[in-house]
Amino acid sequence: MTFPVVGMVGGGQLARMTHEAGIPLGIRFKLLSDTPQDSAAQVVSEVVLGDYRDLDTLRDFARGCDVITFDHEHVPTEHLRALEADGIPVRPGPDALVHAQDKGVMRAKLDAIGVPCPRHRIVSDPADVAAFAAEGDGFPVVLKTVRGGYDGKGVWVVDSVEEAEAPFKAGVPVLAEEKVDFVRELAANVVRSPHGQAVAYPVVESRQVDGVCDTVIAPAPDLDPALALHAEEMALRIAKELGVVGHLAVELFETRDGRVLVNELAMRPHNSGHWTQDGAITSQFANHVRAVLDLPLGDPRPRAKWTVMANVLGGDYPDMYSAYLHCMARDPQLKIHMYGKDVKPGRKVGHVNTYGDDLDDVLERAQHAAGYLRGTITE
Repeated sequence: MTFPVVGMVGGGQLARMTHEAGIPLGIRFKLLSDTPQDSAAQVVSEVVLGDYRDLDTLRDFARGCDVITFDHEHVPTEHLRALEADGIPVRPGPDALVHAQDKGVMRAKLDAIGVPCPRHRIVSDPADVAAFAAEGDGFPVVLKTVRGGYDGKGVWVVDSVEEAEAPFKAGVPVLAEEKVDFVRELAANVVRSPHGQAVAYPVVESRQVDGVCDTVIAPAPDLDPALALHAEEMALRIAKELGVVGHLAVELFETRDGRVLVNELAMRPHNSGHWTQDGAITSQFANHVRAVLDLPLGDPRPRAKWTVMANVLGGDYPDMYSAYLHCMARDPQLKIHMYGKDVKPGRKVGHVNTYGDDLDDVLERAQHAAGYLRGTITE
């Protein structure tokens, strides 16, 4: 029997780490990448360079693949439908993926299935934003372009009708949402296979800095067990109702009155699940590979009481390798994951994972290592 070939569209770090998870299983990967310098293109043996927005390129790439999956949500929905019509398994499929591609579609579907979300509606112009604000508690209001946003891009928090003009310049529909008064951000990560098997990872706390994920704590500390179970069950229900195959991250707000509201969906391995590489019995990446191939899913339970993931962002010191000596000597249990990217200020170039029984110690170790690699900590 020939081992299957997984076609991965997108050459970023998520593809790189998904490929890594498939190596022990003997799974072959084929990559559609923008450039040979992309993170995954540096390590995958079969790389096709091309534009994922071009249908002919996608069709040529899909030849010889047993299944197509993604490290981003940006492939045009109609192209995915064309691949399915050609008989190519696409996982997640276009009917599911559109809910991660289009925030307006996502909100409408979640409303229809009774999943709690912030108050929202599509708005047509700044005056309509003012009307939306007046329907609730007034400004500030959160505005999002329905397609294309990522890591804080395509999102505005506006305090007046004058500030509401910028989002409409993109020429795409704009979604207005109430600015939720939340305690913290959480994430529920689940994985679902084509025949309906599903697993849920512990709910985590996700700490953001300037709209970018900075630190993830697994499990979320001091989270009411009933609320944690509710969040996991809600994520599993979303995955089932939307027909998701593969990994689904449900980003959540924990409100001050003890509820959780859905903020965003991502149908691919996700930053909030990077802790699973070293902190779970089966990582999000390994389970995503299993799911898209319809293999039995692995155990999602944590290996340690606490695991902390800290993103390594680019700073003013491009030679991060020289920091390894200090980081590894200071913390022999530290797990460093670098993406092969050029260092640019604010760019995600890697992450570190730490684990143990004392949360304060685990958190300090992760943040020290990430800061030292970036150059913001020098001792």
